[in-house]
Amino acid sequence: MPHSATLQEKQRREEHQQRAYEIQLAGGMQGAARWTVYGAIACALGHYSYPPFARQTLGLKAFLVSSATIFGLVVGADNHLLKYETHLREAENDIRRQARAALAMQGTIASETEIRKWREANKDKLEAQAQAAAARAGSS
Repeated sequence: MPHSATLQEKQRREEHQQRAYEIQLAGGMQGAARWTVYGAIACALGHYSYPPFARQTLGLKAFLVSSATIFGLVVGADNHLLKYETHLREAENDIRRQARAALAMQGTIASETEIRKWREANKDKLEAQAQAAAARAGSS
């Protein structure tokens, strides 16, 4: 039985890793697109309002726009990933809090093994709570 719990944990972690990758990719693309527009607008404004900037090479202007794009990619991906990790941490803390309370009511010490067993025994209930939370988050 401990092997199956370990395999379930590994599968759950891999699912979270894949979801984190997808969130990072989407956030990075959004940030890159947004900051590319900001960089292009800033270069256009500089080109038309500041003559020394207008005399600069196209390569420099492209470098400035691409720098803004890379900045947006990194910051967008990071912000989206941090929000996701915060949500995961809050959900995990909620589950552990419930497990500790339930185990205390049974008179059991809440070790990692006992929490894992409680999680397996209440898997359906926890999934229903997660779906309800996702529905609430989706409607907000």
